[in-house]
Amino acid sequence: MKSLFGAALVLLSLGGCAGYHIGPVQPYYLRSVHSIAVPTFENKTLIPRIAVLLSDTVIKQFQQDGTYRIEGDDKADAILKGEITRITRAPARSLRGNVLATTEFNLILQLRYTLLDRVTGKTLSAPMDVTGTTSFFVGPDITSDERQAIPLAAEELAVRLVSQLSEGW
Repeated sequence: MKSLFGAALVLLSLGGCAGYHIGPVQPYYLRSVHSIAVPTFENKTLIPRIAVLLSDTVIKQFQQDGTYRIEGDDKADAILKGEITRITRAPARSLRGNVLATTEFNLILQLRYTLLDRVTGKTLSAPMDVTGTTSFFVGPDITSDERQAIPLAAEELAVRLVSQLSEGW
């Protein structure tokens, strides 16, 4: 009798959990945005073809996050406009005997973005800056070493950007 009463109590207490589900938790000011268009970012740096790389990386991160759908410019609720403002390389580590010879660099990629309503053109989020960083060791060709590090910094930047838009911070 007690086990029957206990089983009935457990079933009744679990009845309220049937409608609970976890879904995207968007910031309140973006509650009406369900899809985003990401056109190719504007490149203000001297490094060629980086705008396409960064735009593609951001799109992939949005798809992986799942909070917003990626749509074309004509169907999306909002459009993400961005411009790559700066890529800097700073020395991080030098040789023991020679402080002027660098063995490792930090690469910093900066993007300024804003989210616009597609229909009205109204700004949904104030212009924000986001950065992505990585480090790389110096080999015989520092230019190719830097080119190989850029996708890693772009991936970190994309993670930060998508998290700002999907979580609000």
